[in-house]
Amino acid sequence: MQLPTLKKLLISVAITSSLMACQATEETTSAQPTSVEQQQNKLTLDRIYKDYEFRSDYIGQIRWLEDGSGYTAVEKSKTTKADDKGKQVPIGRDIVLYDPETLKGEVLVSAEQLTPKGADKPLAIHDYIWSDDRQQLLIYTNSKRVWRSNSRGDYWVLNLKTGELEQLGGNKVKPSSLMFAKFSPDGTRVAYVTGDNIYVENLTSNKITQLTNDAGNGVINGLFDWVYEEEFTIRDGFRWSPDGKKIAYWQLDTTGSKDFIMINNTDELYPTITKFPYPKVGETNALAKIGIVDLATQKTTWADLPNNSRDMYIPRMNWSGNSKEVLVQHLNRKQDTDKLYLANASTGKSKVIYTERDDAFLDGITDAKWIDNGKRFLWTSEASGWRHFYSISRDGKSKIDLTPGEFDIVSIQAVDEDSGWLYYIASPKDVSQRYLFRSKLDGSVVNQQITPESFAGSNSYHMSPDGQWAIHTHSSFDQPSTKRLVRLENHQEKHMLMDNKELKAKLATLNKPSHEFFQVTARDGTVLDGYIMRPADFDPKKKYPIIFYVYGEAWGQTVQDSWRGNSYLWDQMMTEKGYLVASIDNRGTRAPKGRHWRKQVYGAVGVLSSRDQSDALTEMAKRWDYIDTDRVGIWGHSGGGSMTLNMLFRYPEQYHVGISLAPVPDQKLYDTIYQERYSGLLPEYEEGYKQGSPITHAKNLQGNLLLVHGTGDDNVHYQGAERLINELVKHNKQFDFMSYPNRSHGLWEGQGTTLHLQTMKTNYFDKNLMNRAK
Repeated sequence: MQLPTLKKLLISVAITSSLMACQATEETTSAQPTSVEQQQNKLTLDRIYKDYEFRSDYIGQIRWLEDGSGYTAVEKSKTTKADDKGKQVPIGRDIVLYDPETLKGEVLVSAEQLTPKGADKPLAIHDYIWSDDRQQLLIYTNSKRVWRSNSRGDYWVLNLKTGELEQLGGNKVKPSSLMFAKFSPDGTRVAYVTGDNIYVENLTSNKITQLTNDAGNGVINGLFDWVYEEEFTIRDGFRWSPDGKKIAYWQLDTTGSKDFIMINNTDELYPTITKFPYPKVGETNALAKIGIVDLATQKTTWADLPNNSRDMYIPRMNWSGNSKEVLVQHLNRKQDTDKLYLANASTGKSKVIYTERDDAFLDGITDAKWIDNGKRFLWTSEASGWRHFYSISRDGKSKIDLTPGEFDIVSIQAVDEDSGWLYYIASPKDVSQRYLFRSKLDGSVVNQQITPESFAGSNSYHMSPDGQWAIHTHSSFDQPSTKRLVRLENHQEKHMLMDNKELKAKLATLNKPSHEFFQVTARDGTVLDGYIMRPADFDPKKKYPIIFYVYGEAWGQTVQDSWRGNSYLWDQMMTEKGYLVASIDNRGTRAPKGRHWRKQVYGAVGVLSSRDQSDALTEMAKRWDYIDTDRVGIWGHSGGGSMTLNMLFRYPEQYHVGISLAPVPDQKLYDTIYQERYSGLLPEYEEGYKQGSPITHAKNLQGNLLLVHGTGDDNVHYQGAERLINELVKHNKQFDFMSYPNRSHGLWEGQGTTLHLQTMKTNYFDKNLMNRAK
């Protein structure tokens, strides 16, 4: 659907309200703002969502060279031409190579080179990939959306030696029909998926060879069905062998999965229908298999996985540090046992080398990263009670904890085998923040912090393969992202790449709210993290309505010290109107607080987590008597929409106004992989599904509810909104409802949609919360 600071009960990251009041007094005595200046200092919906005044700078599509000697970036072309009004505009985009030491750039591939013969404009670069020898460039363009991402499009290859630019797929290729194209290791061929089969194209002869032939009637090769793509976050379904002689791939047989149907009533004279396999809780999954096709014979050898069935998943697969064996992860439907098999690429014979188990569920499945020429692999495990990285021998018998300690790691950033370092993101002292650490791959040195303490907040790194350089991105709660080019040794800053100077200057003219990260305890003593935002002219003697932003499910964490862009600005606008804005992470959220924190909710998602939200509000009201407990609002999207419903229905005395966007009112309506992972299998956990689903408690609604859903939501289906509506009607519960025709789960498609939604959300709180009768 995606270490606790226990010694510090209260962390303030803003100036106190009294000090702000003093500063404001000093400023206004020296220069009283005019009415125009006052208006410029106020945020409006139009400024945020229509005029886009607060756009961040952007640097995208950067690729480090394999030897770390430089990086390439896509930039506006230096070559221009006159537009219809006579203005000189770039003809397209160039790919520029930068020296990290001097930041000197040179155009490596010009827009002219990316202009096909007979075309009047260059290709739009949606993505690009270098061959290993950097003599050829694969350009992805004309991409089309497939579910969440633009994963189908056109591919062109530019030969840098000859200057030839050719489209892949042959003379009769249909527009936007190829998927996941990538070079062979030697750069002589490109493999891709089209028509649910895998093909390979020789770049010298342009000969196209079809490697699989059995697609159709629900069988797909080299790609995934909806639920695999969404819940295992995988799209590209094939892997070249290191020697380029074989390709390992997924095959899914979706014939056992029932189709979900969506109706489009607006785009044609008569309704059109979209249908696709979507296994809901308790229903039949696709059957997954791993094939290894020999390019010389076009014959597939199937990995022999014991007890493979539609009640097993294959969430990850890769070549095991050589071209002889493929590592296949075989996960049971309950998702508490993951067996790692080495499958022989010639015979398919498989053997178990390692098994990962959990009493509840395994979360965050990742690829094994092979090191030491295939003798060991890096692995993620919560067996210690904390999420750590391990180095495990090929036979699974030797296991080294590379990140020991009572804290969670968040993600791997890079592996520098030459120097023997593993780089990763963690935050042992403050779960709202993120820093770069490193450990030696042999475990001799562990948990060295690389990010200086001066970069408090959230940090991420795009590192060069040799581990010498990185593009460092930093932001904090009220500070937009900046990007620096740093030499990792001593974190030496060489160049500022993006300072967001204009955005920061514009933000400085606004009436900035104060914010504070804090902790409260639930009724059983569990520490919950939160943040609260207060108006710039905050008066602690007044009573303020409060709006909670909530997610609350296993796929996200809201209480983070990072820049949220327009979401932050909407919150700031609401503080200008006189609201407090807050958020709480309940148990079960993806906060780096240990295995027990995340898995206590297993089998009854929504029950304990909603109680935590209620407890947090109770404790906050005790601590801060300026919270008006008669005017409490809450809103959220997706899992946050579900939590919003649960708070209104379960705790109607506490929560008075709620806006629920694209919620899951009945957990049985969601997909197998996500919901069964956290809620358990039916019928064993039938009661947990019932009690955790908001629809069960809809009869308790007392406050104002605005329910919003897109009719084209392929993820959380509009079906759930209609079932909830029926339940509310049955109990004569009055509510407000908005459907957006053909909008997907993100509720963003269509001209004016975002501004309309945000306006509706704002007006609903103003009408029903700010002006709520006591």
